Amino acid sequence: MNGLFETLDKAARSAGYFLNPDKEFVLELCDGLLKNKERYGYIACPCRLASGVKKEDLDIICPCDYRDSDIEEYGTCYCGLYVSKEIAEGKKKISSIPERRPLKEKRQNTSDNRRGRLQTAPTMDNFPLPVWRCKVCGYLCARNEPPGICPICKAEKDRFERFIW
Repeated sequence: MNGLFETLDKAARSAGYFLNPDKEFVLELCDGLLKNKERYGYIACPCRLASGVKKEDLDIICPCDYRDSDIEEYGTCYCGLYVSKEIAEGKKKISSIPERRPLKEKRQNTSDNRRGRLQTAPTMDNFPLPVWRCKVCGYLCARNEPPGICPICKAEKDRFERFIW
């Protein structure tokens, strides 16, 4: 379990995030992640109900697809594993946050729509998400909002520009 803790901590820091400062809580979450790895073969978020079908659960494999948006808006991800710098330093408290993951039917429809739109090479007209460019190092990412911190050069969110929409 400590091996997973070390791996998650290193990955979080390299992406500009932090693990929850409550190490006992983080170790409990690590235990849940490892149990899900045994059950399903992948580390699904222990705070969500996984289906056991990896293709259906790709969005909740840790770190989940919602982590960055949750941290940007609330300072923590849904399960509380990853937190912002302010929370890690004790300058801000963690509060509960709403579930961002859409219901299964909505996820299925979104997935089907994206597959339909992208049967040909993406163009400016059919790209499913905006693409953000770090003005410092050129890092590109396709997501609704730019990352809080560039995973490459550690520039802050305000150093990103919309590259494609």
